[in-house]
Parts: sequence; C-alpha cells; structure tokens
Amino acid sequence: MKIYDYEGKKNLSGERIYQARTRKHLSQAELAAQMQVQGVIIEREAISKIETGDRFVSDYELMVFARVLGVTMDWLVGKDQQE
Repeated sequence: MKIYDYEGKKNLSGERIYQARTRKHLSQAELAAQMQVQGVIIEREAISKIETGDRFVSDYELMVFARVLGVTMDWLVGKDQQE
C-alpha cells in the first residue's frame, strides 16, 4: 500500500484537533478516553501522532473527534475558518 502525504503530513485535521482539545482543557489521555467511550479504540500515543500529522485519521475517527470536541468535521479539515 502506498502511503500518501499532503504537504508533508498524513492528515489535515491534526492541528485543528489539537486546537479544539486544548480549548476544552483536555489532555491527550482524556481525549483518548472520551473517544473510547464513543466506540473508537485509540490510545494517547495515537492522539499525539495525529496532532503532529504523523498518523492518518479515518473517516469514522474524524466523525467521533468532531462529536467529542464539539466542532464540525468541516472545521476539523480546515473548511470553516472559525467554529
């Protein structure tokens, strides 16, 4: 399988996930725990890699990130300027 990057990153949403997480005063571990409650098995280390652009984000993960962080999927991928 070929691994694709976009402008050197593996996702568009990592920076926005970081912004929304810190705005809600959540640690990476707390965000991972909330994601797990929603049915997405993810660890703190994966959150870190997502935020730095070193890990892909699946569509279902993106949907749950948006729900847990209280933002839209469009905002997470940079379509909306502000949420």
